[in-house]
Amino acid sequence: MRGLLFISLLVFSFHTSYCQNNKQWNTAEIHQAIKKLNFLGSALYVAAHPDDENTRLISYLSNHVMANTAYLSLTRGDGGQNLIGTELKELLGLIRTQELLAARRLDGGKQFFSRANDFGYSKHPDETLAIWEKDEVLKDVVWTIRNFRPDIIINRFKHDTPGSTHGHHTSSAVLSFEAFDLSGDKSKFADQLAHVEPWQASRLYFNTSWWFYGSREKFAEADKTRLLSIDAGVYYPHLGMSNGEIAMISRAQHKCQGMGRALNRGSQTEYLEVLKGDVPVDKTNLFDGINTTWSRVKGGNPIATLIEEIIDEYDATNPSQSLSKLLKAYQLITSLEDGYWKKVKEEEIKEVIKQCAGLFAAVNTSSHSATAGEELELSFEFTNRSTATITLKKVAIPNFNRDTSMQLVLANGEENKFYQKIKFPNNAKISNPYWLEKEGSLGMYHVADKKMIGRPISNEPVNINYTLNIEGINIPYTMSAIYKSVDPVEGEQFRPFVIVPEVSVSIKEKVIIIADDKSQIVNVSLQSGKQNVKGSVSLKAPKGWSISPTSIPFEFSKKEEEQTFQFNLSTKLADSEGELKAVAIIDSKKYSKELITIAYDHIPTQTVNLETSAKLVKLDIQKRGKEVGYVMGAGDKVPESLKQIGYAVTLLEDEDINASTLKKYDAVIIGIRAYNTRAKMKFHQEKLMEYVKNGGTMIVQYNTSHRLKVPSEEIGPYPLKLSRDRVAMEEAEVRMLAKDHALLNHPNKISAKDFENWIQERGLYFPNEWDEKYTAILSSNDPGEDPKNGGLLVAKYGEGHYIYSGYSWFRELPAGVPGAFRLFANMISIGKE
Repeated sequence: MRGLLFISLLVFSFHTSYCQNNKQWNTAEIHQAIKKLNFLGSALYVAAHPDDENTRLISYLSNHVMANTAYLSLTRGDGGQNLIGTELKELLGLIRTQELLAARRLDGGKQFFSRANDFGYSKHPDETLAIWEKDEVLKDVVWTIRNFRPDIIINRFKHDTPGSTHGHHTSSAVLSFEAFDLSGDKSKFADQLAHVEPWQASRLYFNTSWWFYGSREKFAEADKTRLLSIDAGVYYPHLGMSNGEIAMISRAQHKCQGMGRALNRGSQTEYLEVLKGDVPVDKTNLFDGINTTWSRVKGGNPIATLIEEIIDEYDATNPSQSLSKLLKAYQLITSLEDGYWKKVKEEEIKEVIKQCAGLFAAVNTSSHSATAGEELELSFEFTNRSTATITLKKVAIPNFNRDTSMQLVLANGEENKFYQKIKFPNNAKISNPYWLEKEGSLGMYHVADKKMIGRPISNEPVNINYTLNIEGINIPYTMSAIYKSVDPVEGEQFRPFVIVPEVSVSIKEKVIIIADDKSQIVNVSLQSGKQNVKGSVSLKAPKGWSISPTSIPFEFSKKEEEQTFQFNLSTKLADSEGELKAVAIIDSKKYSKELITIAYDHIPTQTVNLETSAKLVKLDIQKRGKEVGYVMGAGDKVPESLKQIGYAVTLLEDEDINASTLKKYDAVIIGIRAYNTRAKMKFHQEKLMEYVKNGGTMIVQYNTSHRLKVPSEEIGPYPLKLSRDRVAMEEAEVRMLAKDHALLNHPNKISAKDFENWIQERGLYFPNEWDEKYTAILSSNDPGEDPKNGGLLVAKYGEGHYIYSGYSWFRELPAGVPGAFRLFANMISIGKE
């Protein structure tokens, strides 16, 4: 068979050392992996976003059925919100990609993506598929099917109910429904056939539930002729856990979306409707009637018999006793004609053999980063923890022309360590997520190397091939070099190794707002990628903007050293917008990218290089008040944005929310989803209401009605009810319901122009019911929908003012939308005429 084969063994494990290539399995996991060798069937689960997948079903298929199981998420979740930090857009997509991989390490699945970009909430698949460039994403789905070759495909969402749910959700099902047939047609997307062969899956399922029928009663009455049901709550005695527990631990990896749930330990029924293909006779077996044995491979029957013997004879106290027959099985597999299952099972059994031998193999770098032309030391370690005769025959580093023949006998229990130095070429490629290397469109990532499409992450910079002779049989392996450090508290710590530029450059303020003719300081930060770097840095602004000085020299003696340089920026233009860029020059070579590091405990540290720039806004804006207190919720960059227009913003901790502290602020602003994420808000509410009553201004940004710490009707001084109402179209008309209200007139006169060039959406989770004491200020709606009037509510309470707003300030202010700043300034200024 021709083609790329995405092959990796991902068995269930609770090891958290996610960067290690040398993850060691326990004896139960080894036995589980041996059993999996005798199941030759695969399943592909398809949905739209990270966290859409049914981890319970993925875990069931991988750990109970033993199927080769994968999840195709069409997007990386760039358009969502972030409960754990301030990263949004492509940086959030990086986090969610890694959270998916963390989930798959736990539930046993593999992970794929298309090039579709999560551009934000969509109410209809017609809009989604137009923005996604339907044929291109469809092509990606077909490509994944042809690569992974699933026997069954499972859709998370319905394909025939457009407009009933998120447009991305329905679109994922529509594309999967069409791709099911197209992937087997050699006349469709024929350019792929240079790398893969057509593949026709046997069945397409829809993973349904009573929810899709409207109620449990309607589901009970529904025709179930084409419906299968399975108990996905099975218990695994060898793991000491039920499938439901594994699934919820897996799902909890979606931390930035707040997907932690209570563990399920009992029976749990999953329903699957057959959309295409025959209906199984056994409606508890998704693979019924599909050959999932070695007999589907020419010459495979003797392998099945041998593996059954290995399973029956397995000694949990000494897995190495299985090596002799595993090596025979390996020889039988490698002697098969080339084909898909030969490749898959060859990789699986190689890892089983290594684990049965208790073999530890690792290569670590002396630093977590290097630059082009730099030398790096690699530290190798091989330890055989069995009585098997194992010899390290060869170590090769392909991209560095290193191929070392060896005869290193790995004696039982002996640590074998050695070192090699490599030098990166002067044109070494900077490490970057492959889908972010070039700018894409609103709905699609640009991927230059089409063979990378589908893969979750980029290739590692340093890969090692090594050959082991185990009991007389030569077996080739690969592993990637990673950085290891030792923390006195946490012990061994691992981090991906990356290639970085000689210098990275960052404009610290991503939006620069000038409200007068005075000059403003712009801070530019540089970080060295290696020792002894010198050059100059300068800024480039549009015509009409002045910068001084024209350039500034810099010199670094240490690696990872940081310096900040200041430029003066001014303009005499009236209302104007533009883009400010920064560039560093070293020996005539230009560097204009910012090195961004994303570090959270639950995922590997992520490094990305993006073009650095800042949005310039010359803005006619007036404001009243000076001091603002900000109660952070899920995480946003509104405080930094308010500082841009001259407000002094203080982040308030729980202990700061008291009468004596609050009274000094002209306004207290509650961050997005604070009532969902801050447990102590229920204790603060009385103090905040008292602050308003005594003359303060309180501005509450959007919350969801789910998991509120304070009842919805008690969020404000008067009752209001949160809903799921939203206006997804950022260009939707905004109508002024209270044209004479101070919010639209003081100190800035708000007009239709102030709602131009908004990004991603107007707003979300608007209240749909409220007390008559609130005044609704604005109205907007998506095409064909009723007006949504609850996006901006204001009420006088005592001597002060309370404002609730579902408009997406957390997106608009960091994006430098002028009208959003003007209206937000009016909210802070209310009552200060």
